[in-house]
Formats: sequence, structure tokens, C-alpha cells
Amino acid sequence: MTRRSRSRLESADWYSVRRAQSLKPATYRCPLCGYRLHAMSPHVLVAPEGDLLRRRHAHAECVAAANLPGPPRKPGLLERMATLFRPERP
Repeated sequence: MTRRSRSRLESADWYSVRRAQSLKPATYRCPLCGYRLHAMSPHVLVAPEGDLLRRRHAHAECVAAANLPGPPRKPGLLERMATLFRPERP
């Protein structure tokens, strides 16, 4: 799919993305490519910084091509354990 217009997605530090599909007979406009998106087709919801009130419906292909940053990563088990056993510096 070729991008038709500039991105109209709100700028944010990170985005949450989840799959969506509905039986609602609605049509949305993808904020990344500008083309129409039918609610009954498989697509994704993009929420800037996890705020679902600002969510936008978008094509999954457009979101994958945009390579949006995901939520901040929490430290894993090994990182948390390393801080427990790390000697304190004077």
C-alpha cells in the first residue's frame, strides 16, 4: 500500500497497538496512509502512550511499516536479580 498523505497520528513517546475487528458497519480513515478502513476488516487500534481515549484505527500494514515505538520496557528477572546482588559502592 502506498502512502497517500503525511501521518496524522499524534506524536507520542510510545504507542500501544492491539488487533481489532468489529461487526459495526463503520468506516474509518487510517491516520498513517489516509485511505479508508472498514471496521469489519481486520485492523489495529493505535493508542498514543496507552491512552485509549486518543486511540485511532489503522491498517496493520501501515503500523508495521511505521515502526512505532512500543511501551517502555520493564526490567527483566535477571536485571532485577543483578541489582539485588550488586555490591554497593562507597
